[in-house]
Amino acid sequence: MITQDQLKDVLERAEALYRYLDIDKKKVEFEEEQLRTQAPDFWDDPARAQAQMKKVKSIEKWLTGYQDVRMFADELQLAFDFYHDEMVTEEEVDADYEKAIKAIEDLELKNMLRQEEDPMDAVLKINSGAGGTESQDWASMLMRMYMRWAEAHGYKVTISNLQDGDEAGIKTVTMEIEGGEFAYGYLKSENGVHRLVRVSPFNAQGKRMTSFASVFVTPLVDDTIEVFVDPAKLSWDTFRSSGAGGQNVNKVESGVRLRYWYTDPDTGEEEEILIENTETRDQPKNKEKALLLLKSQLYDRAMKKRMEAQAKIEAGKKKIEWGSQIRSYVFDDRRVKDHRTNYQTSDVDGVMDGKLDGFIKSYLMMFGGEE
Repeated sequence: MITQDQLKDVLERAEALYRYLDIDKKKVEFEEEQLRTQAPDFWDDPARAQAQMKKVKSIEKWLTGYQDVRMFADELQLAFDFYHDEMVTEEEVDADYEKAIKAIEDLELKNMLRQEEDPMDAVLKINSGAGGTESQDWASMLMRMYMRWAEAHGYKVTISNLQDGDEAGIKTVTMEIEGGEFAYGYLKSENGVHRLVRVSPFNAQGKRMTSFASVFVTPLVDDTIEVFVDPAKLSWDTFRSSGAGGQNVNKVESGVRLRYWYTDPDTGEEEEILIENTETRDQPKNKEKALLLLKSQLYDRAMKKRMEAQAKIEAGKKKIEWGSQIRSYVFDDRRVKDHRTNYQTSDVDGVMDGKLDGFIKSYLMMFGGEE
């Protein structure tokens, strides 16, 4: 049975969310934005209309989320009062408490995702570190982990580039995670170096080995985001895709390689951005997607220039070696620990099956407000 203090905590947090989210203002905004969708010429510009509908739905979800919080908090208050009149059981009060806490925590977490880019889809790239087969196998395990997380949360995963390892695993993979809200907002917590410690199946002596892989996450831009690409700095190569597909895959140069010379606006330093795409057998479609991935990277760089917490976001660009990891996965000790938040769990199998919400939540609750 919950205590009076637990009830008070729920009611205070619900009231705090009302203030933080400025629900009264959001109600007015919702009505105003919805009125715009009723204009006779609203659908004359489909792209603009879709952007407006997206804006309306976004505001509506905040209102619906808070309505749920308010409803569950009020139901808990009633259940608590009824229990003293012996009209409900302890189990019923506790069940109402769990519902209220979940709704509050979900909305508090979403409230940490306030940046312009947080609601966007995400591009997630994994690179194996030094260490050959062991690191390449670790990179493939991370790929599976993120695919399982995305699947559990209703996102669609598309692999735009995959390079197999020499004997097992992968050298690199680029995945687009889309079709749901806040893919980038949640996955930005994964930016950095991930360290694995285990008894290697690839070592004949059964030694305990340490492997590293890096994860880079950028927001996936869409047609509503304008990003300038200088055609003079852009060049293309084509190549024959490898992998399943029989003889045809080696005859048709459907794979594309985009090269873009990026100039840092602050330092003037130049850097080549290289993007490969072998997603389809259609070269024009692969070019179109590669260009979208380039825009996503350029947008990400511009975004990071604006962010005060640049050092934290840039942590993913550290060298893939000792001392730079954001998270360690120690299989023998049954422990996964995030070194930024100190959040850890003994459910190693669950984590590798995509149960990352605890790590994501602890990161956002610690750093989300700072961003």
